Amino acid sequence: MSDIIAYKVGDAVVDTQSYDGVGGEPIFYDNSTDALEVIRHSSAHLMAAAIQALYPDAKFFVGPAIEDGFYYDIRVSKASGEKLGEDDLAQIEKKMKELVEQKDEIKKIASTKSEVATRYAHDDLKQEVLKRIPDGVVSLYQQGGFEDICRGPHVPNVKFCRYFKLTRIAGAYLGGDEEREMLTRIYGTAFATKEALNEHLRILEEAKKRDHRKLGAEMGFFRFDDDVGAGLPIWLPQGARMRSRLEQKLFRVHRLRGYEPVRGPEILKSDAWKISGHYANYKENMYFTQIEDQEYGIKPMNCVGHIKVYQSDVRSYRDLPLKFFEYGVVHRHEKSGVMHGLFRVREFTQDDAHLFCMPSQIKENVYEILDFVDMLMREFKFDYEMMISTKPAKAVGDDEVWETATNALKNALDEKNLPYTIDEGGGAFYGPKIDIKITDALKRKWQCGTIQVDFNLPQRFDLTYVDENNTKQRPVMLHRAIMGSFERFIGILLEHTAGELPFWLAPTQVAIVPVGESHIGYAKEIHSELLNLGVESEIYGKSETLNKRIRTAEKAHVPLIIVLGDKEVSSRSVALRDRQTREQSESSLGEFYTFVQNKLKEVSF
Repeated sequence: MSDIIAYKVGDAVVDTQSYDGVGGEPIFYDNSTDALEVIRHSSAHLMAAAIQALYPDAKFFVGPAIEDGFYYDIRVSKASGEKLGEDDLAQIEKKMKELVEQKDEIKKIASTKSEVATRYAHDDLKQEVLKRIPDGVVSLYQQGGFEDICRGPHVPNVKFCRYFKLTRIAGAYLGGDEEREMLTRIYGTAFATKEALNEHLRILEEAKKRDHRKLGAEMGFFRFDDDVGAGLPIWLPQGARMRSRLEQKLFRVHRLRGYEPVRGPEILKSDAWKISGHYANYKENMYFTQIEDQEYGIKPMNCVGHIKVYQSDVRSYRDLPLKFFEYGVVHRHEKSGVMHGLFRVREFTQDDAHLFCMPSQIKENVYEILDFVDMLMREFKFDYEMMISTKPAKAVGDDEVWETATNALKNALDEKNLPYTIDEGGGAFYGPKIDIKITDALKRKWQCGTIQVDFNLPQRFDLTYVDENNTKQRPVMLHRAIMGSFERFIGILLEHTAGELPFWLAPTQVAIVPVGESHIGYAKEIHSELLNLGVESEIYGKSETLNKRIRTAEKAHVPLIIVLGDKEVSSRSVALRDRQTREQSESSLGEFYTFVQNKLKEVSF
């Protein structure tokens, strides 16, 4: 942020002068990104002040603004010794509103690190915060009776923090370290206007309805089991059907685009991971085991297996590009606090591919991948944007190689006139990447696909091809996953569509509801023929009322429901209910079969 000493209320700009006695602070007061960061940071302090008023023994760690709001990590408990819960948020909100009406100024105090350390000599959490601050000037912010170490900036008065909402409470390890104590983390959000807050809360309510964990249970897609372990989804028949349909469609598209299916082992000797650099740079995210005194690592990525496929034969420049793809199951050691339904799991399946090409072929292959991305995103009606992530602090390879790889991605996007942003230091440890971020129906952004240019792994594994002069050359390796993982993509898709999947992808496409026992034979006949046509159906023939069986099919989001009674059996017809159009109709059996066959073709790839 720039050094601006003004804040905005609507279209009016009000000069704050040097309201804190130390110097100008960059304060905006609208719903711009910069403004919201200041408002939310200040609202976090307002929440902490309310908690201190309610629970005087509370101690505070950090309370930053984040993308959609803010949080504070706190050590706090009730007088009874119980921890805070969701039911306590309303009381904290009430106290926050009381403090807003007091209109306390927010004042900045500049001090030295040693002075602040003395000031908080008996507060171990403040000492933890100080460890993370370089020597020099340390700032404190005060409002009413609350004070905390903070670099700011903040709004000049708590009265500008009136549009807030506390959203949830969770546990968080001190400093993110699983070996340290668990603190209480309270999340909230805040906006500059009441209208913006209300719209955000409306979206949150809609998101609850669309929660993929709720929909996944209703539709019988997946479940988690404590006996199996956290982050390890169990796919039920409906979910497995849906995945299979998606995999089959993508398999065909891969083949049409020149990709060859391969499959690598899920466990490799640690020697391979040492060569790749994963052992030194990614070990904390991996699982290892001993077999006959030899250490093995379960793969967190599919790249080494595909490298071994490349090394299985002598490669010529005429063979390139070589495109290998795999629905690769990988395992990563995710911390328990970050796992969330299908969005963050410990076992997942990537729609993974690796392209081996000559340096001169980088652009054309990046273009092919971008075209693949666009095709898939248009089919599922996702808007998307791209971000180039550059060399992280922990990386393999020298700067020149990284610069060459990064420029290759930038040039590819520039020449296609495709907009992108830069995420400095966000690349994989072996190469820069293009991250594909999709926007769902609720305007939320999700990280999914990735395209990575890698000069490092071909060098570390001494990969070569023979050029037209019969000289060995080094290929470039492109890592590519369009969906990112089936698990994450399916979770996002369920919430994006509110469970209303396109007909071709729905796990049960037709619900067959016989009115009575005498109609079940006709239902079975239709079920068998639909299966022959490649259409998944299910007979809802339980001894329940007709209306209840129809409601069960609707709750499972089955696109088409056919009801079969005496009339339908005698006339060889069906009574059809279309969930998408909300229309009811009657048709002959032959017309119905033609109708569902045409609906299967309603897919762009």
